[in-house]
Amino acid sequence: MLLGSAPDTFLGAGLQTAARLVAEGAIGTPLTGLVLFQTPGPESWHPNPEFFFQPGAGPLFDMGPYYLTTLVTLFGPAARVAAAGRRARDERVVGSGPKAGTRFPVAVPTHTTALLEFAAGQAATMVFSFDSPLRRTGFIEITGTEATMRVPDPNTFGGEVGLRRAADDEWVPVPTKGTEAGRGLGVLDMAQAIREGRPHRTTGELGLHVLDTMIAVAESAERAEFVEIGSTCPIPAPLPEGWDPAAIRFD
Repeated sequence: MLLGSAPDTFLGAGLQTAARLVAEGAIGTPLTGLVLFQTPGPESWHPNPEFFFQPGAGPLFDMGPYYLTTLVTLFGPAARVAAAGRRARDERVVGSGPKAGTRFPVAVPTHTTALLEFAAGQAATMVFSFDSPLRRTGFIEITGTEATMRVPDPNTFGGEVGLRRAADDEWVPVPTKGTEAGRGLGVLDMAQAIREGRPHRTTGELGLHVLDTMIAVAESAERAEFVEIGSTCPIPAPLPEGWDPAAIRFD
């Protein structure tokens, strides 16, 4: 029996191109990552936003899976984390729909900052916030010894990849190669893996490790100390450049 996990956005053309660049040494030895997800929060547009602000949610658990899955697929498993969490307001107000104007309680940190150390030695700084008037989402930069790479929004299957070396004045775009077919790529890859007798990419181990990492971030913020991450997972192999979901047949 095989177990899969979400998200599978890392199988899209944008993040697969980034993964191949790292594997090929295009940025040299990977050193650090920078992740920013900043918004004022979903209560202004969501008609039922209360669940975003309850245990098990907040910006960390809402958007963290996309960004952390990307980091783990580029760096490998995380080892330990130090984090701080803040809550700007104890109440928020529904901004749209039939419940507009209704106040509701906030039970989780709405701003989390974390320093994540990886088993292979890299480090990443991460911000997940529902407290920022400045909207800045889909921001991931990976810095290596030779170049910094701008990674596409991990909540999409496409996007642009850019490289910037010390001598560059501007970002140098890198053509993305792969599919942007959308949700379901992980299931398709699993089905193909069963046929071919190989490991699939959206493994249960990957999903568990990302969840374990988010829980460790939340615990670190609460305890004000480094927290070790007990789980691990393999790095998914990049998809072949010519992998075409539409060409796969199982008959």
